[in-house]
Amino acid sequence: MKPENLSLKNSDSKNHSDMKYPDRKTSRLEEIDFYLVTDSGLSRKGTLSDVKEAVEAGCKIVQYREKNRSTREMISEAAEIKRICIDKAIFLVNDRIDVALAVDADGVHIGQDDMPIETARRLLGKDKIIGLTVHNADEAIEAEKKEADYVGLSPIFDTVTKNDAGDGIGPEKIPEIKNAISIPVVAIGGINKENCESVIRNGADSLVAISAVICSDNVKSEIESFIDIINRIKCRD
Repeated sequence: MKPENLSLKNSDSKNHSDMKYPDRKTSRLEEIDFYLVTDSGLSRKGTLSDVKEAVEAGCKIVQYREKNRSTREMISEAAEIKRICIDKAIFLVNDRIDVALAVDADGVHIGQDDMPIETARRLLGKDKIIGLTVHNADEAIEAEKKEADYVGLSPIFDTVTKNDAGDGIGPEKIPEIKNAISIPVVAIGGINKENCESVIRNGADSLVAISAVICSDNVKSEIESFIDIINRIKCRD
């Protein structure tokens, strides 16, 4: 079942989004389902292996999140990730606008305490994708006003992946965000195969499951399972 008024909102939102955002960005973001965020500290096989398996599984968006490497190392690894993703998946860099610029990534994902989105947009240009982490409807509305291309709603459930994420808001909050904005909503935080159905049923356009995937021995198979679940629910609704 769709959240109340969600179909009408999405119909109006799509028209608004198509007018406000370049067609290529809009169309690419409309295609996403499972969203991979890398984490070298949790990965069993390494970041490049995780990205390769994700793309092979059909993942259409990859965020390179790395907190333990030098800038030089990040640029080298980001360049290789871009090569893997090219023509197959959107490639974003977490936080580091300098690294994104160095490798000509498709865009960045930033948080509330990172570089202001207006500055990031000025540096990256209008054709790049910028995602912004939000925690409530007010932040989501502000993100859209400042021309974010999508929001990452966090945390849906309690998570150990990000220590400062706060308490989970619950999937029941997703319709409130969807009804407040017209850009895509990506759900993140404590999501796994046991609870992901409630996330999609409540209207999330895409979801992130970090530890549930990259702590696995078979990243490709895990992502394929998530994509199957997401698409099955979307088709049913």
